[in-house]
Amino acid sequence: MAGRFDPLSRSAIRGGRTAVPAPAGPLARAGASARTWAPDGPLDLGITLGPLRRGPGDPTFRTTPDGSIWRGTRTPAGPATLRVAARGATVHAEAWGPGADWILDALPALLGAGDDPAAFVPRHRLLHASHRRRPGLRLTRTGLVLESLIPTVLEQKVTADEAYRAWRRLVRRHGEPAPGPGPGPQGLYVMPDTHGWAMIPSWDWHRAGVDSKRSATIVRAARVAQRMEEAAAMDLPEAARRLEAVPGIGPWTSAETLQRSNGAPDAVTTGDLHLPGIVGYALAGDRDADDAAMLELLAPYAGQRHRAARLILLAGATPPRRAPRMYRADIGLI
Repeated sequence: MAGRFDPLSRSAIRGGRTAVPAPAGPLARAGASARTWAPDGPLDLGITLGPLRRGPGDPTFRTTPDGSIWRGTRTPAGPATLRVAARGATVHAEAWGPGADWILDALPALLGAGDDPAAFVPRHRLLHASHRRRPGLRLTRTGLVLESLIPTVLEQKVTADEAYRAWRRLVRRHGEPAPGPGPGPQGLYVMPDTHGWAMIPSWDWHRAGVDSKRSATIVRAARVAQRMEEAAAMDLPEAARRLEAVPGIGPWTSAETLQRSNGAPDAVTTGDLHLPGIVGYALAGDRDADDAAMLELLAPYAGQRHRAARLILLAGATPPRRAPRMYRADIGLI
């Protein structure tokens, strides 16, 4: 289920692979609500929950040497801390805080219980090999839209490093410490509530390197948070329309959000700077592929196009770099 991984390429990290140490040590801690769950097939915690991690310093996500993954999250019942670890064929989870019961009830969905890996039939050699090497890949479903939407908006049209820095700064400054024990000296954090996002002053957005367009989009989404969260129970087209009704949220942002909140296996990301070239190169040797070419190549995987793209990213089959990296214009340093 979980284990050590080889050195990661940048595309593999973007594919959602998170290194989880080999399981070791006791799990039970005082004061926690607990649950065990046995998946009906292989489960790799690192690549199933990896997409929820926003960079190596994400204050809401930690891995620890005992093989556990920790998450600080804001549920409809309130803040919660979740610790999850695999021991053999069983997953053990503990939770603290007002949202503990909610997050434990949602544990199977979080670990891909509603996903159907058997629906994916590889039709390219690379995808066949990547699929065979990762039988434990499941598509997570958090059921929480704003939790995935806000960091995705921060990632619009900037480098990953800039977006991760903004997320770290905003969560640590305007969020709150997660309930219960926290891993490591810095502990775990929960992102701000909807009022907290709306009340962040303009200078703090600026110091975090977030321009007015992205900050305004986040504030607009926070003000209609209930409508946003309703999208978690919708089918993909309807959920995408709901999100994209907010100015500043387009197909790229809605797809990246619904991949996590809804576990949507067909939510393929369009409008991305790199993904079409990666998919084109991996499946047809075409590093200059655009969205139309990418969608044509992924057409045989209709209904499973997001899973196909993740397997390509996890395979690390990227075209050789031939241009300078994207220019970093960090407004927080101005």
